[in-house]
Amino acid sequence: MSPRPPPPELSQAPLAPGLYLVATPIGNLRDITLRALDVLSACDLVLAEDTRVAGKLLSAYGLSKKLERYDEHSADRAGPKALQILSEGGRVALVSDAGTPLVSDPGYKLVREAIREGFQVIALPGPTAAVTALVASGLPTDSYSFFGFVPPKTVGRKKFFESLKDREETLLFYESPHRVLASIEDMRAVFGDREAAVIREISKKFEEAAR
Repeated sequence: MSPRPPPPELSQAPLAPGLYLVATPIGNLRDITLRALDVLSACDLVLAEDTRVAGKLLSAYGLSKKLERYDEHSADRAGPKALQILSEGGRVALVSDAGTPLVSDPGYKLVREAIREGFQVIALPGPTAAVTALVASGLPTDSYSFFGFVPPKTVGRKKFFESLKDREETLLFYESPHRVLASIEDMRAVFGDREAAVIREISKKFEEAAR
């Protein structure tokens, strides 16, 4: 007897025209949603921050799609291509390397242009590191603010934290593993004795939480 049921068949329903914002796994490939696979299998173009990363994800699920790089350096080239496909009634999927597109990730400009041109924009719910870390942190979840990546240099980082020192809600940040200790030290200097949690390698083999 199989230890798990076979994966459901992909939807055969036609995919409506539009720009789809597709959340991808932040570590464990099994966190992909069935609806994300439906969209990726039926779209006409996949825009990806890194086509190599997106290609590995598609390959893991037996999908082969036209890929176009979309980041801050290629947006002026890839964006018009995507809008042209949308103008012809096509379907474009925007994915990030990991997690939900536009969350500390390129794509805002394309979404704004698609909306301005009257095209449908559909966001698919899915993984996002910030909220996943929040609910695992043990810190209050009833009120929180997300600030993305903190400044890399000490002076800018402390100034940034100073602007937030009177905030009482839970504060969420992204930080490089190479700078996390320095950031914690700066937070301690600015925020004082405040509860904190560091969550790393979410959904991966070496996932760890330090509280």
